[in-house]
Order: sequence, then structure tokens, then C-alpha cells
Amino acid sequence: MESWYIDINSDVGEGVGNETKLFPYITSCNIACGGHAGDENSIRQILKLSKVHKVKIGAHPSYPDKENFGRKTMDISPEKLQKSIQEQLDTFVKIVKEEDVHLHHIKPHGALYNDIAKDRQLAIIFLKAIEKYKEQVYLYAPYASKIAKEADNQNFKIKFEAFGDRNYNPDLSLVSRTKENASIQDPEEVLMHIVQIIKTNTVNTVSGQSPKILADTLCIHGDTPSALKILMYLSQELPNHQVQPNK
Repeated sequence: MESWYIDINSDVGEGVGNETKLFPYITSCNIACGGHAGDENSIRQILKLSKVHKVKIGAHPSYPDKENFGRKTMDISPEKLQKSIQEQLDTFVKIVKEEDVHLHHIKPHGALYNDIAKDRQLAIIFLKAIEKYKEQVYLYAPYASKIAKEADNQNFKIKFEAFGDRNYNPDLSLVSRTKENASIQDPEEVLMHIVQIIKTNTVNTVSGQSPKILADTLCIHGDTPSALKILMYLSQELPNHQVQPNK
């Protein structure tokens, strides 16, 4: 019987403080590096935890906006944005080297992630900021997005990401967090959501349509209230659907 392998990732180091509980159930993580949350101390703590659990390490740069947790589009010049992303990554990579671990991927956070998915010029700015890492690390990006297409044109290494705990619009954008149905909290619903994505390369949307989607990695947000319940349930139930985490 065919078996699917999937990477389960989570955004961490964002002040929630639940990483020790989550890490046994994930295979990669995206660590806040100062833009929306996090500092050198939190980065170092999460890197150490990643080593213990053999979780792949990713940097999670953001708009420089701790006030809004990086979840609002910023009116910022291309030069300032590029510089901020580079500074976040410079800090992160310095600690990665000190801890003697491997940087596996880069995943933008929040509003920046959503904005570069649909804005080609902004995507180009982001790719300029991370260009020196293109040979060594993967970029986690949404399928059929502007950032994924531009990264492919520039020969970046890409892993397509989908979201296990978020609802989708028909254009594959995420339902806004301002709406009540933005998140999927029930573990069984998350499981069915994920299994469909993996096995059929489609996703149910809030309009009832099921457009094509590809996913090499699936995110369960660390700050989703039921994140631990979801991850524990997935670890138990995904194998029953011939899906295995790729650790």
C-alpha cells in the first residue's frame, strides 16, 4: 500500500512558551528572529531544543513590527525592508553557527508571507534579502504564489507549504484572521484537511471549491490554541491514513 511522507512544521520562539511540548510531534520549525517576536536568547533556546528532538531548523523573518506581531502590512521602503530581513537573518545565522547546527529553510512570517505570495515586486525584494542563502537552504512558500514562481525563476530551492490549521479562499489565499472561520481548531477536521491535501493535491475552500494545491510541508501554528492537541492527534492518526512524518 502506498505511503505518503510529510513534514509537519510549526512557528515557534514567538513568546507562547509551549515548544517543549510541541517539539516531539513536529519535524521542522520556523524560529522567530526578532522582526515580529524573539531575540538572541529565545533563538538560542529553541535551537538547543531543536537539536535534542532532531527537528529541522528554519528562520522566520518578518516585517519589523513587534507591535502588531508582524500580522499587518507595513508601509516600508524596499530598502528598509530588505535591510531588516538581512539583519534578522544575520543575527539568526550567527547563533546557528555558534550552536553548530544546520539551517534547513527560511519561511517568512505573517503579513509578509501573505503579501509576497501575491505581490511580485515585494517577492523580488524578499528574494534579494535572502539571496546569499539560496544554495544552502530551502524556501518554504505557498504553491502557485508569486514568491514561489519568482523563486523558481531564480533557481531557489523551494518546498511548497500548506496550512493544516487554516481555512483557504478559492485563490489559495488564507482566510483572514479577522474572520471567525480563519482557523481550524478541531483535531479531526485538521486531519481530514491534511489528508485531502496530501492524497488528492486539492484543498476544500470556504466557497466549496477544491482547487489544486501541492504541499511538501504542512504548518500547524504554535500559537493555535489547540496546537498540542492537534499535533498529538496527527501523530497518532496520520499513520492510519498511510501518511508518515518524514523525520
